[in-house]
Amino acid sequence: MKLFERTLGVTSRTRILDVGGSPLIWQWASQHPQVTLVNLPSALGPPGTPYAQVGGDGTMLPFRDQSFDIVFSNSVIEHVGDRATQSRFASEVRRVGRAYWIQTPNRRFPVEMHLMLPLVHFLPTSIQRPLIYRFTGWEKLARPTPEERAFYLEHFLNEINLLDTRSLAELFPEAQVITEQICGLSKSLIAFRPGHL
Repeated sequence: MKLFERTLGVTSRTRILDVGGSPLIWQWASQHPQVTLVNLPSALGPPGTPYAQVGGDGTMLPFRDQSFDIVFSNSVIEHVGDRATQSRFASEVRRVGRAYWIQTPNRRFPVEMHLMLPLVHFLPTSIQRPLIYRFTGWEKLARPTPEERAFYLEHFLNEINLLDTRSLAELFPEAQVITEQICGLSKSLIAFRPGHL
């Protein structure tokens, strides 16, 4: 969050659209920008959040061109589906924001962070399925119900589309791409365009 604020010059007057986010991440901000959260209607938080909430789809944002100073999205683009759907998401981000900051896990990182399992994302789905249904690091932490567990594992198998540096740069051709590192390895990628704030 500090890197985001410093890089894009966030202030209390900055208008930010957080696509697929939640109020929790903004607790880490040192500034208090004007944040609007957009999520699928089923994922909207309870009333009373200090931020505006809008039901919508990241591939069809219900806002005019350049409506926000910054579009922010943290670990969402890999969840939206295939590359064509990711391209629509990227186009909407670029349309609605003068600047943007899009973070996603790095496909090349040896641990798959959604399931917290090493190397599983490099395997064919036919091998992934029996492995992840036996054990994941995620379920030890999240302790999901059987229904939540089945939904999440099928979402991983059928909908999550991880990106590497090259594929993220193709989706955001005018962006700078930087990495978040752990032990010298690139854990996550960030595509950002400073814009003219």
